[in-house]
Amino acid sequence: MSAEKADYAGFNEGLCQFLSQATTPFHAVRAMAERLESAGFQALSESESWTLESGGRYYTTRNDSSLIAFVHGTEDPAESGARLVGAHTDSPNLAVKPVPEHSSGGYYRLGVEVYGGVLLNPWFDRDLSMAGRVSYEDGPGNLKTALVDFRKPLAVIPSLAIHLDREANKQRSINPQKHILPVLGQLGEGESPDFRALLRKQLLLEHPQADVATVLDYEIAFYDTQAASMVGLQQEFLASARLDNLLSCYVGLQALLSADNTHTAVLVCNDHEEVGSLSAAGAQGPMLSSVLRRIAGDEESYARLVQRSMLVSADNAHGIHPNYPDKHDNNHGPVLNHGPVLKLNANQRYASNSETTGLFRLLAKQVDVPLQAFVVRTDMACGSTIGPITAGETGIRTLDVGVPTFAMHSIRELAGYRDGCDLARVLGQFYRHPGAVVI
Repeated sequence: MSAEKADYAGFNEGLCQFLSQATTPFHAVRAMAERLESAGFQALSESESWTLESGGRYYTTRNDSSLIAFVHGTEDPAESGARLVGAHTDSPNLAVKPVPEHSSGGYYRLGVEVYGGVLLNPWFDRDLSMAGRVSYEDGPGNLKTALVDFRKPLAVIPSLAIHLDREANKQRSINPQKHILPVLGQLGEGESPDFRALLRKQLLLEHPQADVATVLDYEIAFYDTQAASMVGLQQEFLASARLDNLLSCYVGLQALLSADNTHTAVLVCNDHEEVGSLSAAGAQGPMLSSVLRRIAGDEESYARLVQRSMLVSADNAHGIHPNYPDKHDNNHGPVLNHGPVLKLNANQRYASNSETTGLFRLLAKQVDVPLQAFVVRTDMACGSTIGPITAGETGIRTLDVGVPTFAMHSIRELAGYRDGCDLARVLGQFYRHPGAVVI
């Protein structure tokens, strides 16, 4: 195997391991924190005083589902600015409702709420598991939280047979209230389903030392148990759940781990992007500004830092679909494995401008990575990212980029085996390159 192929293979092996761990935003943050600590990053609590050392490496979390990691550069951040990469930890899913139990026909089913813009059809007939965060009361009456992940197939949403819906291949209408309740099993006569009892059993299984008196509440979501895998005649594609946007979280993490101590380098991975970002842990919340203020030290230094900084918002881009080429602008249809994508929109659905895209093109040229550009068809609506939101909240110059992807927001998405690794190379250059931000 050539050195280049070995680089791509190693990157994707690590990515697949991360995707397997990161079944929810809570688990994604835990997986990133473990990798950061192994690399010498020190955990900080937002509720405590911070003493930051020049050249130090740190991270902090909020709500267990958002994370900011940073290298406190030896150069004064107010003079050299900060180089930031942003992504989001959440993906569209089916979230278990507060009172979820259904027992119609003797089948144990759970009511779910659609989180984000889910493509519902692919959720049928898949082996599903559950994961998330649970709040519970311990024996002495204290509030505790813990993560759970059942890690095995325990539910399915069966399709209706075509014999009972002859028009299914022409027009299929899904009512999310009635048709997407996962089936967990069958109930015996007189047996009543108790979801909290199921969670308590799983808590004790995963945390045998925990004193779990009562399960108080939870944030639990279903996920597909099929592992990430390389597919294609030449293994040129990566197929997995949650590529949008855990792929970018992993790319940003790998780039940050390669950063030196000269410049202040920041990775911000927010929760709640798929539902608008307006939360304490979302990009439209105060988390990033709060951390940057603490890095700067005072308001004057913070104002200078903002004006000398740049954010690269990394979120997946739409690859031109070979079966639906008419859904793309002919001149702006990214191809998988042909390089990261600059995302542009004149109406500011993406935050890129000629200055930020120009800098990224320069960085990509320096590490010999090809780039592509995406503009949505003029007669179609354009999606958005944390880029414009973060730019609006902080005033930091921002660029939107991403890895070209098929089937975005499906239960299983597809990306090229080269593009994530190539994006990590450019972002590593962004973190390390002298004078890359102050223009």
